[in-house]
Amino acid sequence: MKIYLASDHAGFELKEEIKTFLVNKQFSVEDMGTFSKDSVNWAEYGAKAAAKVSDNPNDSQAIVVCGSGIGMSMVTNKFKNVRSALCNDVYSAEMSRKHNNANILSLGARIVDSSTALKIVDTWLNTAFEGGRHQTRLDYLHNAIESNNFK
Repeated sequence: MKIYLASDHAGFELKEEIKTFLVNKQFSVEDMGTFSKDSVNWAEYGAKAAAKVSDNPNDSQAIVVCGSGIGMSMVTNKFKNVRSALCNDVYSAEMSRKHNNANILSLGARIVDSSTALKIVDTWLNTAFEGGRHQTRLDYLHNAIESNNFK
């Protein structure tokens, strides 16, 4: 499983901490930027990560970070095959995987401290999708919504 990382300037430092955490746990990571705290357009970097997941939704995930997490969540959810979840607590991260099979995690660097963020990331990566009735709902999302709105 490949994990793509992206952030804007506000999320840069937290993204770097997450990258170190993931590399230390032997995940395959690709950093899509930004690469400094210089002001950038968050949408550009979120789109880079989301495009990678959109092209390979079964074998990739992404973690995106901006100040609130909201902008990154918005841009990443504009891509086909993406289920991006804004999670600022461990419970939301767990449920986004169990029930929604989220393949992108969005975090707010100005909302959660780095210790909490790493717990969220760890939970998100180690929680399996339950399938069953939840798969039926995702099938509806893909077949009735996504297929009609993404041409």
